[in-house]
Amino acid sequence: MSKPVTTIETIATHCIAGRLRLLNRVITNLYDDALRPLGVKLSQGNVLAVTAKLGIARPAQVCEILELDTSTLSRTVERMVENGWLEILPDEDGRSHPFRLTEEGRRLMEKAIPAWEKAQAEAKKLLGGQGLQMLESAIERVKKNLG
Repeated sequence: MSKPVTTIETIATHCIAGRLRLLNRVITNLYDDALRPLGVKLSQGNVLAVTAKLGIARPAQVCEILELDTSTLSRTVERMVENGWLEILPDEDGRSHPFRLTEEGRRLMEKAIPAWEKAQAEAKKLLGGQGLQMLESAIERVKKNLG
């Protein structure tokens, strides 16, 4: 027996997860488009920014800050090391692989700031003031309830 058409239509058009994924794709594309001329994606830019802030970044810290799983971060860091933007540092326990920006990574961050600012302004305009307030409120609520 199949589900009523109204339920299927509701899932197809009002699923919260689906709606959030749509919003994520649209907003991420704004940033990726702005950063593309520099050869960097938003996901990489976020890792660069967190690494720049920390100085020496430990994978567990970065995963916690960016809500990433370790395998995703590991793949991203590997590509960024290959690009010359990050360098892996030796660690006493041999299990953790801390990393930091290279000089090339620092220069990339400096070049990326205007592109990021442009994308940030476009995203704010697209979402509008009320949309931004609702987004911040939703994030706070989720953090509070998960935390």
